[in-house]
Parts: sequence; C-alpha cells; structure tokens
Amino acid sequence: MTATPPQIVVITAAGTGSRLQSDSGPPKPLLPLNGRPLILRVLDRFVEAGILEAIIVVGHRADEVREGVLADGHPAKVSFVNNPRYRMSNGLSVLAAREAVGGRNFFLSMADHVFDATLIAGLRTAPLPSNGLLLAVDRKLDQIYDEDDATKVKTNGRVILEISKTLASFDAVDTGLFACTPALFERLSQVAATRPDGDCTLSDGVKALAASGLAWVHDIGDGRWQDVDTPGAAAHAARLF
Repeated sequence: MTATPPQIVVITAAGTGSRLQSDSGPPKPLLPLNGRPLILRVLDRFVEAGILEAIIVVGHRADEVREGVLADGHPAKVSFVNNPRYRMSNGLSVLAAREAVGGRNFFLSMADHVFDATLIAGLRTAPLPSNGLLLAVDRKLDQIYDEDDATKVKTNGRVILEISKTLASFDAVDTGLFACTPALFERLSQVAATRPDGDCTLSDGVKALAASGLAWVHDIGDGRWQDVDTPGAAAHAARLF
C-alpha cells in the first residue's frame, strides 16, 4: 500500500556548518548563494512546488536563523522547533520535529541542499510506501560533485538495500530530499534508545526502514541538486544555479 503525498516540509537547520565557514560570518543556513540565503532557496522551491507549510529545526545560532527567515517575509507558513543536541548527529534534528509533525506525512530537506522544484514534484507523484519513506536519488554518478563525500545508495529497483557514505558498491547517491511517513520518527527513536548517548543519524532511520523493505527511491532523472557543505561545493552550486 502507498501513503498520501505530504503537504508540509521539515527542514533541518540546526548544525554548525563547521566545514564551510567560521562563526565570524552568518550561520550556515543564512549563507548567500548568488545573493539568496540557502534556507530561503529551499523554502522558495517548496512554495514553487505548492508546499506552503514548513517546520524548521534550529539549534546552532538558533535566534539568528529564526530572525533571518522571518525577516524575509516568506509566503510559507513557518514554525520553528529547537534541537538542543545539535552538536550530535542529524537524526536528532529530525526527531526534534516529531511533535510538530504529529501524524502527518512530510517532506524532509536539509537547509544546505539546493535543488530544482522538479525534484519535489517528482517525489509528490511517486509512490510513498505506507509506514515508510521515499528518497530522491541521483543515478548520474559521472556528474556527482565530490562523490567521496556523498551518501551512497545501493538499490534493487525502487527498494533501498544499503545506504552509507562508505559503500564500495552503489548505483545511486542520496540527494538529501525525502518524502516520509511518521514511521521514520519511530525507527529513529528505536535506534537512539539502543545507544548510551541516545544518538542516531538520519541514515540509521533509513537503514531500519530498508530492513523491512519500506525505504524506496525516486530517480530525479535530469534534475539538479547540490549539497553545499564545503567552499568547493558552494562554488560549484553557484555555477549550477
């Protein structure tokens, strides 16, 4: 069975962005790319795709991120949740949005990924497994910028078999854009409960759903995207967009 398409997006914007810049500049989500802050570019694309509600997870320099987003007067309905453990793994930022999302299906995006709105439209029309998730993947492996740093995905048709930055054998790359059911929160919570420090990564949640055949992929085809995580990636994204 498949689930209904999401009408909201969760955007994680809590990390320190230590590989891209120092604390002397704006927080990473507000870094401009061709004159437009990264997180506002993400919001722009979701509004363009018809998604008008966003839940933004903040942590590092949270007040500045909130103020920067609200000062834009963006047409999206935006709310914020705080992740006090933002120095730990990104799965905790996703978990921080659990109460705000409730029982709704949701898109999930990183604040530092830029992409075409067509990626969202594709996810919206592709089958979303009930109690699972759908990950937008790029199979154009010869066009990936800094493939070593990318999260690799091994698939069997539309089903994820493995996901990790260290996979030796893979046929796709994670774009950082998902359609999710609340089952992702449950799997992340289960993983965190097994660890003394309560930590978990987003990939941990994907792996847990993949083990039950509930993590699927959507091929973005010719769609464009870029993870803006280093100065080199930022320069590449500026050229691409």
